[in-house]
Amino acid sequence: MRYRLAWISGTALTLSACAAGPDYRAPHMGALGVPAAYSAGDGAALSEAELGQWWTRLDDPALSALIDQAVANNLDVVQAQARLRQARESLIQSNASLLPQLSGSATGGRNYSSQDAGGRLDANGNPIGGGGGNWSSSYSARINASWQLDLFGELRRGREAARADLEASGFDLATVRMTVISELVNNYVQARLAQAQLKVARETQAVQRDNYQIASWRLQAGLVSSLDEQQARAQLAQTNATIPQLEPSLKGSLNRIAVLTGQAPGDATRTLETPAPIPQPPTDIATGIPADTLRQRPDVRSAERALAAASARIGVAQAQLYPSLGISGNIGTTSNAFSQLFDLITGGVFANVAQTIFDGGRLDSQVRAQKAATDAAFAAYKQSVLTALEDVENAMASLASARARKAEFAVAYDASNNAAILARSQYQAGLIDFQTLSNSENTLLNARNSLASAQADEALAIAQLYNALGGGWQSMDDRPDEQ
Repeated sequence: MRYRLAWISGTALTLSACAAGPDYRAPHMGALGVPAAYSAGDGAALSEAELGQWWTRLDDPALSALIDQAVANNLDVVQAQARLRQARESLIQSNASLLPQLSGSATGGRNYSSQDAGGRLDANGNPIGGGGGNWSSSYSARINASWQLDLFGELRRGREAARADLEASGFDLATVRMTVISELVNNYVQARLAQAQLKVARETQAVQRDNYQIASWRLQAGLVSSLDEQQARAQLAQTNATIPQLEPSLKGSLNRIAVLTGQAPGDATRTLETPAPIPQPPTDIATGIPADTLRQRPDVRSAERALAAASARIGVAQAQLYPSLGISGNIGTTSNAFSQLFDLITGGVFANVAQTIFDGGRLDSQVRAQKAATDAAFAAYKQSVLTALEDVENAMASLASARARKAEFAVAYDASNNAAILARSQYQAGLIDFQTLSNSENTLLNARNSLASAQADEALAIAQLYNALGGGWQSMDDRPDEQ
């Protein structure tokens, strides 16, 4: 008997060392179609500190303070943190399934039994002739134990899947944080752009109001016809109409900033209503290589962890095709007197083997379904990789375009400003008509607005590029790669 138990135990331990299903290996870069370098990147190494706090390179303290508020109070981030805690508890539950389970119970009470009265009852229904009854006590205590031996790795594969899900939730939290920061920067830049365009419109409004007065004076002096005055009036009215159009854009950006920082719109962004310049981005940005981006992008890493979890669940499904072995036992005692409760103790140990014989192909179908789910997870992972590379390439193109346009619009602004000054003096001297002055000032207005838009586009492209590179989560207190 001793040797038989040893053989059974050894066989069980040998089987439990094997786990059904494939052992997961992360796909290599070649299988994902990752190129060696970006088409326009410099390949310079990226600093993790720079990535983690990339918005500080915009040198705008107000923006940095808003991002700190958003990271701490944004409700999307709070939801993602709750999902991470939930995934952590799921892993604890999976770990617990590998251990023996113990439960205990105890009872105690008083029982009453009446004496036999021969079936005779009085008028009130009470027994006649026997009288009275007996009271007795009963007490019991019991401990039950059970352990599901993980012979074919069903529980271990489940734990492996739960751990991968936990890591994926951590990267999902990082992705939410990144997205919130990027959206906040975008709205902040849009708000500053609206303020810049309002400033241009109001300054143009003041100049055109002067032009209208000059045209009126020249008309009264008989130097020009009423055509000049009406053209000046129409030009001023058109500029006046642009101001109400720009104000809702500014208000909308400020309201969105308030919500992103976990606050109600209104007073929360009152200080931002004071105009400030559009953030000036740095001129040097390292892009690294595509392989670096894939390590930095939390959405890509989340997709890879989802693939790992799906692969582990193949093992869970396959293990259900094989026998399961459970061991259970109990120990207990019963007595009519509490002082004698532990005088007699009984117990037992039992083994249970279960094997599905016929289920109409249900378990086999579950394995095939999980393999299909793993194929879909791999496709989703590869799609996230390609999308990440696309985001970086598009962001670099947008940044190059914004910088080129900003340089040309700076030249156009300088030239159109000089032309407008000259045209204004010539009109006052009567050398040109008002239409020529109007065209010159409209060109200046367009150049100023275009330059401001190009400056904002450059800042937005910087935010887009850093977001595409996976910046903004490296400084998290609870980094997912440290789970």
